Amino acid sequence: VVGQNAELTLGYNTFFLSIVFPDMWDVEPYVQAMCLDVDAMEFRADLLGKREDRFEVLHSLQILRRLCQPHVVRAPALPLVGLEVIDDAMPIVFTVRTAHQAGTWPDETEEDIGAMFKVLELDPVKTDKLLTMAEERYTSNILGSYHEVPDAVSTERAVELYHQCTLNGRAHGAKMVLSVDAESDDETKDRQAYEAGKIFKKNLIDEGKPVIPYLSMMLGEIGQFSRVINELGEIGQFSRVINERFAPVTHESLPFVAAPDIIGHNIAYSVSPQMHSAAFAATRLPHSYSLVDIPDIEEFVASDLWNDEDFGGCSVTIPHKRTIMKHLDELSEAAEKIGAINTVIAKHIEDEETGETRRVMYGENTDWRGFYTALRRRLGADPPSSDVEEETERAKVVLIVGAGGAARAAAYAVAELGDGYEHESFGGRVVTDLEDGLKGVLEEMGAEVRVVICTLPASAEFVLPNWMVKDAASEEEDSAEVGALSPPVNRPIVYDVSYIPYWTKLISQAEEAGLDVVRGSEMLWEQGVGQFELWTGRMAPYRVMKQLVLKITLPNYTSQLPQQSKKKKKTPSKKGFGP
Repeated sequence: VVGQNAELTLGYNTFFLSIVFPDMWDVEPYVQAMCLDVDAMEFRADLLGKREDRFEVLHSLQILRRLCQPHVVRAPALPLVGLEVIDDAMPIVFTVRTAHQAGTWPDETEEDIGAMFKVLELDPVKTDKLLTMAEERYTSNILGSYHEVPDAVSTERAVELYHQCTLNGRAHGAKMVLSVDAESDDETKDRQAYEAGKIFKKNLIDEGKPVIPYLSMMLGEIGQFSRVINELGEIGQFSRVINERFAPVTHESLPFVAAPDIIGHNIAYSVSPQMHSAAFAATRLPHSYSLVDIPDIEEFVASDLWNDEDFGGCSVTIPHKRTIMKHLDELSEAAEKIGAINTVIAKHIEDEETGETRRVMYGENTDWRGFYTALRRRLGADPPSSDVEEETERAKVVLIVGAGGAARAAAYAVAELGDGYEHESFGGRVVTDLEDGLKGVLEEMGAEVRVVICTLPASAEFVLPNWMVKDAASEEEDSAEVGALSPPVNRPIVYDVSYIPYWTKLISQAEEAGLDVVRGSEMLWEQGVGQFELWTGRMAPYRVMKQLVLKITLPNYTSQLPQQSKKKKKTPSKKGFGP
């Protein structure tokens, strides 16, 4: 950490921001805003993508310094030569944290620890070399740090750990992170680290030793005392509020904190995390979105995640779209009619009489929007016009193949289309029913199939009967003779909800016949746009979400979004930034 005076460097009302990107160039879009609000950046070497390559670690460190340099506001002045000073160097907290210290560097074997020390060029047994190097450099401070996770310890043990963090008097500061004892009835359990820190300070005074700054934090359950609003106007844990100096913080410009997840089972294929993460990043919202693969919905609603105050909602997919409904406080009209939800929004509603805020878990279904928007775009806002007399106009039928939650959402979307569209569902029947049975129904109704929506998995290898996809040229001739509607008789729009693989058997068949097709990827971003707007209360970055989905699902696709140019990746040579 830059600055030898630890009382000031680790002073009151100072903050550092942990950089957790595997590639330092990914920090570039957010660094300007971040530099305005923090006093140091924590460089987490254990989170780097190439953490075992010493050159890559040092190179990444220089990239972070270079990215911060043009935007530094709160950095201290460092003497250079004579009257010259360096006033644009962001202080860096260099951290390599092991798995048992709330980090990611493996530490199960001696080889694991040896690999870490090799990267740092340190003796694998002693840290004396590191401490000596720091002591000899004016610009460095030593922060002794210990994380006791996930188990709680006694206050006496916490005080002992504080003393260990002094590194026998060589550390300029001590940082202690403890875990809350969830079983304890002590109402002050979430201030244990703070209270232990006060005892630690008194011990140093009584022993006549130098008093060093100490940082105290707790991880785990949030107690009643923790519900304090800090100076940034956010509700945080007690430890983050009462900690008086060099507090670790997040930043509103980052694309992640804690917010939606996607809940389902066997969902590793999902594109939703990338799509929503890109949207949050584009709008600079401090939310994260991740996968929660869980077979039992009861286990999820009993989890800490569901009950966390920072939980903003989630996507819900198979097989939980119906089973989760009983755990929700309110449902939208669409969700009630469809009988399934794909979106949960955690709303915080203030009671007008008492002023108290209560959390309401609200269920919505945006799947139908994915069907509706794509179809309305192709069918037009109004019923197609025709020169054919009204009595000769055919009824318009939407064929829905399947019987699950997606099929019900499709039926709801058809109802919302209006314009006289009818839907006929043959879920679970074999293709021969479409070959013979459907033909008879259409003749009896005097109807034509305008849309086919297949909600079956791609593995079902569903295809349409030949009479629905006959040769385009022949059909056009027939249509010209009878003056049929557009699309012509028996030339439906084919909508396949599967987006992996890109060419399902149904889509391949439809494209070969020249039919208009809608892939599941379009449904994905359309329903995702609806989810984003429900969670955030603002317009979604539509193009960003669409381009991200296409980039992942479309073979050889090149994004049309403006690409952020990256400066040539080389170690900067400007003064103060050398290795």
